[in-house]
Amino acid sequence: MKHVLLTSIMIGSATISICGQKPDNKPNIILIMCDDMGFSDLGCYGSEIRTPNIDRLANHGVRFSQFTNTGRSCPSRAALVTGRYQHEVGMGWMTAVDEHRPGYRGQISNDYPTIAEILKANGYSTYMSGKWHLTLDQSYGKPNGSMPTQRGFERFYGCLSGGGSYYKPKPLYNNMDSIGLKEIPDDYYYTTAITDSATSFILQHDTQKPLFLYVAYYAPHLPLQAPEDRVARCRPYYNDGYDVLRNRRLDRQKQLGLFPDTAQLPIYEYEFNGKRPNWNELSKQQQENWINNMATYAAMIEIVDDGIGELIEALKQKNMLDNSVILFLSDNGSTSETGLTKQLMADLSNTPYRCYKSWCLNGGIYSPLIISCGNVESHNANSGKWTAQRSHIIDILPTCLEIAKARYPSEVYNHPDLPGMSLANVINNTESDIPRTLYYEHQSSCAIIDKSMKLVRYDNNTPWKLYNLATDPFEQHDLSSKEPDVKKQLEDKWNNWAKSCNVFPLENIPWNERIKHYIDLNPDQSGTK
Repeated sequence: MKHVLLTSIMIGSATISICGQKPDNKPNIILIMCDDMGFSDLGCYGSEIRTPNIDRLANHGVRFSQFTNTGRSCPSRAALVTGRYQHEVGMGWMTAVDEHRPGYRGQISNDYPTIAEILKANGYSTYMSGKWHLTLDQSYGKPNGSMPTQRGFERFYGCLSGGGSYYKPKPLYNNMDSIGLKEIPDDYYYTTAITDSATSFILQHDTQKPLFLYVAYYAPHLPLQAPEDRVARCRPYYNDGYDVLRNRRLDRQKQLGLFPDTAQLPIYEYEFNGKRPNWNELSKQQQENWINNMATYAAMIEIVDDGIGELIEALKQKNMLDNSVILFLSDNGSTSETGLTKQLMADLSNTPYRCYKSWCLNGGIYSPLIISCGNVESHNANSGKWTAQRSHIIDILPTCLEIAKARYPSEVYNHPDLPGMSLANVINNTESDIPRTLYYEHQSSCAIIDKSMKLVRYDNNTPWKLYNLATDPFEQHDLSSKEPDVKKQLEDKWNNWAKSCNVFPLENIPWNERIKHYIDLNPDQSGTK
C-alpha cells in the first residue's frame, strides 16, 4: 500500500505562524467534530444551549460564518481526513455497500494518504477517539486495511460506524480489538467514554513529540439519548416553542455580528410541502414531544461541551495547552430524519438556513468552524472575530498541515494538488476573502458555489435553482430564469467537476433498495482494494 511509504519521506516546512507560535515549533493539533449538529446549536453561534467551553474557544480564536461540509457523515469524514472531495477517494455515498464504482467503494481508498499518516510521518503522535465511519460495513471483523490504526492512527477507541446507541454502542473497538456488549459497564455513556479515551491519550502522551488528536463525537446524532437529570435541566429552554426560539436565535446572531440587523427570519414552506405548522397548531402531545426531544438533544451537546472542557484541562495538566491549536466543527447540518418532530427540531438547529442533512442547500452543508489558540495569552488581535472567508471541509487537512509545518506528499502518490486551501492565513487576517469555486453532491442533491453565486438542486429529478448568496443567503429568490447564462456556466462547471471526480452516474434510489441493488450486482463485499 502506498501509504506505508510515507514513513520514509521528509516533508518540508511552512512559513505562516499560527497563534504566535515560534517558527521552529510544531504545535499540538486537536481536531474535534460533532455529528449532525446544526449551524446555530452553539452559544457562540446564537443558541440557548449552554456551551461555555466551546464559546471560550471561539473567544480565543476565529469563527467561520461561511464554512461548508458535504451534507452527510461518511462523505464529510472522507473529505476531512484526505483533504479531497469524497468521490475522488471512493466515499461518494455511505459505508453501507461497495458499489464497485470508483467514486462509491464504501470506504476511503488506500491510494490517498490520511491526515494521520502524513502527520505521523512528520513526527506527530496520532490518536483518535470516537466515530470513524470510513470502513465498509460488511468488512467489520475482517480488517481490510481501512481501520483507523491501519490508516495512520497509533491509538483508536470508538465505533467504526455511529454505534446506534449511547449506552451500548457497537461495533466498539480499542485499537483493532472488538469490545463486546457484555464488556460495557452499566453506567456507560458513549460521549463520556469518547472524552475519557481522548483525555487518557493526552495524559499518556510523550511530550517530546507533538500530538495530533482527532475527537469525533457521535452526539447529537440520533438516537436521542441522555441522562434524565441533564434532560430535565434543559427542558425550560424549550417551553416557548420553535417559532419563538428561531426568532431568538436570529436576534442573537445579529447581536453577535453574524447577520445584519435588517435580516428577516425566513419561513420555509417548500420543505413541508407548503404546510409548515405554527407552534400553536400542534397538539399538546406534539408540543410535549418536541420539548422533550429538543431538551434531550441540547443535553447531548452540553455533555460534549463538558468533555471539551476536560480535554482542555488535560492539556493544561500536561503543559501542552500553550502550544496547541484546537479546531471544532460539525460534519453536516441537523437532520429531519424520523418525522415531523425532528424536522421541526432541525428547523431550529439550522436557523436561519433552509433544508437539512443529506441535501446541498445551506441547512445541510453549513456548519460551525472554530479555529482556536490554546493559550489565551498568545492569541492574536483577531481572536473572537468572525471571518466570512468561504471554506469547505476539504480545507481542514491543508490547514492542519500548515499548522504542523508539513506539506502534502504529492511525489509519493502522483496525485494532483489538493483541491482545498489552508485556512491558517485567515487566523492572522479575518478580512481575507479569497474567491473560490466549491462543489457538492450527495444522493444526487447537487450544488456549486462560485464566488457568491450558488446553483443547487434537491436531486436529479428537480430543476437547478440559482441564488446570489451575497444578497440572498437564505436561498429564497431563484434567479435561474433571470440569469440563464450564469446558470448554464455554473452547470457546465459542476458537470466538468463531476466527470473528473468520479461522481457519475448519479444515484438516488432509497437506502435499502440501493444496498440490495449493489450487493446483488456485486456479491463480493470484502472492501479490499
